[in-house]
Amino acid sequence: MNAATLDRKPPTVGMSQIVFLEQPETAHSVFGSCIALTLFHARMKLGAIAHIVLPRSSGREGQPGKFADTAIPYMLTQLTARGARGSGLVPKLCGGASMFGGGGPIQIGEENVTAVEALLKEARIPIVGRHLGGKKGRRVTFDCATGDATIEIVGQPAEVI
Repeated sequence: MNAATLDRKPPTVGMSQIVFLEQPETAHSVFGSCIALTLFHARMKLGAIAHIVLPRSSGREGQPGKFADTAIPYMLTQLTARGARGSGLVPKLCGGASMFGGGGPIQIGEENVTAVEALLKEARIPIVGRHLGGKKGRRVTFDCATGDATIEIVGQPAEVI
């Protein structure tokens, strides 16, 4: 690691983005109904965080991170290319809030959660941490040295999953 690496600010993961990290890097983002999916390989100290906006691409164009059904395969392919095999990956999910009230026909937060959970199950990657739902957005910081996801919600103590 050089001095430039030490001085670099942690990246902010914007909507539809995926950031790949290695120890000791961190990244953060703010989520409402979107999903923060972190994948971490403990032995290799490699990881990724995606800011997933919608559950399904349904043939639409967009960055791989925009849709759950494109983000997860892309993350797995890229991490595998870096030597991190699926069996060693530890996923954590954050977000999926009901930002605009509950009970309506469109609950994008719930749909995002359902899609991400189903795709990880299909890939046979068990989820080890969840911080989902509610009515408030979250700030998530992913630490690639430990695999920890620190969740902050205004007015509440920070939680680590």
